[in-house]
Amino acid sequence: MLIPSAFAQAAPAAGGDMTSSFTSLLPLVLMFVVLYFVMIRPQMKRQKEHRAMIEALAKGDEVATAGGVLGKVTKLGDTYLGIEIASGVEVQVQRSAVVQVLPKGTIK
Repeated sequence: MLIPSAFAQAAPAAGGDMTSSFTSLLPLVLMFVVLYFVMIRPQMKRQKEHRAMIEALAKGDEVATAGGVLGKVTKLGDTYLGIEIASGVEVQVQRSAVVQVLPKGTIK
């Protein structure tokens, strides 16, 4: 009386279920592919270039650090560099703090 009659629905075909699950995952997969090419890959490329620049440092190179200090490399170590920021003033910084190698003659 108060409960309506329930009608059973036919089960979908097995092949139709698989294609619908793949099509529902397609936007998610495309989003990860776009994320990889837009964000992850360029970041990895920058890290690789930075690592190569740090390994190629030599005495006499003029560098800029992450803190904005400009100076000339005087000592090279595995993890630290000696940078002369003024005549007779030398500071030690981590190699990873070097952001840019400047052209020769930039620092007077």
